[in-house]
Amino acid sequence: MKKNLSNFKQPPHPKGISLIGNLVSLVPLNSNKHCDDLYSSQSIDKEGASWMYLPYGPFKSKNTYLRWLKEIENKDDPVFFAVIRKSDNKAIGLTSFLRINIKFGVIEVGHINFSPLLQKTLEATEVMFLMMKWVFENGFRRYEWKCNAENLRSRKAAQRLGFSYEGVFRQMSISKGKNRNTAWFAMIDNEWKKIKKAYEIYLKDDNFIDGKQIKSLSSLTKKILYKKDDFEFTQKN
Repeated sequence: MKKNLSNFKQPPHPKGISLIGNLVSLVPLNSNKHCDDLYSSQSIDKEGASWMYLPYGPFKSKNTYLRWLKEIENKDDPVFFAVIRKSDNKAIGLTSFLRINIKFGVIEVGHINFSPLLQKTLEATEVMFLMMKWVFENGFRRYEWKCNAENLRSRKAAQRLGFSYEGVFRQMSISKGKNRNTAWFAMIDNEWKKIKKAYEIYLKDDNFIDGKQIKSLSSLTKKILYKKDDFEFTQKN
């Protein structure tokens, strides 16, 4: 780990940026422009499962959802992005950067709400890659992922994506009237070179035959995880 930080320069703030990939684009959330697509795609989730561990939602009407989008679209922290699927230019998910600490070069990904159209797709993986790529290529030292400790799906996803488990903060908050213990994961700048290589291998066209992966992302990131033996899940993809 780096000890001498005399040359550290504060990274830029992410507000206003757009991230363009091969399959998706991440653009600043615009409530009027993106509401119809987002509400439509998220309404496919009839049971509201994707909202279970978020402190808000699901929203019973499009007007209610629009009001919420208007409340969050211009914030400096979190900074929200609409995920645009390039194949049809539809907004099919939300994500954000938050807890943005420019002084120390620390930033978090969160408020992830991927509609069923985005969940468990190659597009979803590219979203995460585009975000971490921007983080480290702009000089941040640490990139965090936090989730409800009961959310095993999110915990597995974090490690698949290359975030190392760092522990659980007990009784950290209250969400929807219930206690929340929070699991912490992170990746740091001196891991980025190996993590980036893992994604480049995984996202290559020749890593897929008839839509099926040859090398899983988890198999590529597992060996990079810090203290991986302390906390592992069986990962199938």
